[in-house]
Amino acid sequence: MTVCAGPDLADQLAGRARPHAPPIPAADATGDPVVLAGVLGDEDPWLIWAETVSRRSPEVVLSEVAASGLRGRGGAGFPVAAKWAAAGGSPGTVVIANGDEGDPGSYADRLLMEADPARVLAGLALACFACGARRGLVLVRSEYPRALALMREAVERARADGHLGRRPHGGGADLEIEVVAGAGSYVAGEETALIAELEGGRGCARARPPYPTDRGLWDVPTVVNNVETLAAVPWIVSRGGAAYARRGTPGETGTKLVCLSERFARPGCHEVELGTPVRRIVTELGGGLRDGAQLAVLQVGGPLGGFLAEGELDVPLTERDLAGLGAALGHAGLVAVDGRIEPLDVLRHVWEFAAAESCGACSPCRVGSRRGLERVRSGVPPGDAYGRMLRVMGEASLCAFGRRLPYAVRGLVRAYGERLRGWGG
Repeated sequence: MTVCAGPDLADQLAGRARPHAPPIPAADATGDPVVLAGVLGDEDPWLIWAETVSRRSPEVVLSEVAASGLRGRGGAGFPVAAKWAAAGGSPGTVVIANGDEGDPGSYADRLLMEADPARVLAGLALACFACGARRGLVLVRSEYPRALALMREAVERARADGHLGRRPHGGGADLEIEVVAGAGSYVAGEETALIAELEGGRGCARARPPYPTDRGLWDVPTVVNNVETLAAVPWIVSRGGAAYARRGTPGETGTKLVCLSERFARPGCHEVELGTPVRRIVTELGGGLRDGAQLAVLQVGGPLGGFLAEGELDVPLTERDLAGLGAALGHAGLVAVDGRIEPLDVLRHVWEFAAAESCGACSPCRVGSRRGLERVRSGVPPGDAYGRMLRVMGEASLCAFGRRLPYAVRGLVRAYGERLRGWGG
């Protein structure tokens, strides 16, 4: 989580104190948490796994997840059951828990892996069961050393308790889970880049088809799900898909972890139902901005997710409603930008992030991100060539990283209005 640069952080940076990550405040705004059921309560997800694998079939698990309407929480929002079914139970199928959380302002995956690693592993085990996979992998972001250690400890504990290994709990298949560290690249969180990284190559996006569910890690069918996505599966299997589908909205069911940045009076990770007005999250859950500061724009879903003006905060927190304003749900990290920061500085930060994190696999993103940064650093209002560059990036980039950047730029320009006139292309 982003923290204020107080004495403790200053001591860490100066080498006077040992580096350590701050604790993450967590809260539930739903009345019955799904992914925070273990963080805020005492539910044991391994009991759900044991009962499921010993008494139920993979088809039942798949049908419950399908009935829930659960979609991926890593940003793409693809129906989880459809992805599992696409792997088709093929021999050698692998399921990967993607904990390579790279969005600035997002720390939901870190919270889950550090505070409730058993839920992540049990969700992964249930996904493997439903997909007919005998092997699961957890990829942990390299900047999360504590999460990496705790996840590995949780795997060893699960194996010692009989949840993994040969025919756990009398089930019909073996299951092994391995935890590996990521390589630090933002783009490596994209599933094809993640697979390339696990194979020992560069973490660059690959053209699709073939899709990973057909030919993924080492050319076997591969399912990649975000950590938060998998953490919802034990609750769904235990309570039923219909119970989950009653949460959220009819088109986008369930709950979502929302991370609030340090500029909020009450920063932390909150579980909310999809469809909750963003204004309620900002003002009630977050308490507004600290020190009486006034919100200028709100970044939603990471640096490439989008931006909202203060007058747009009544939008429901759903992918569809945010898309109507040129934003995206993404990881649902909310970063508040107050009026003290110059709009052009915010725009430059977006381009700096894009230029630093582009994997370079395709020319539109590799060249465009650097040209955009050069233009904004010059401070000279752009011309037609800048607008053409944004259109090419949005249409021809290989993955969502390059394709989303023009939306983020235009959303920021729209949110600031006249103060960034001409910078939207």
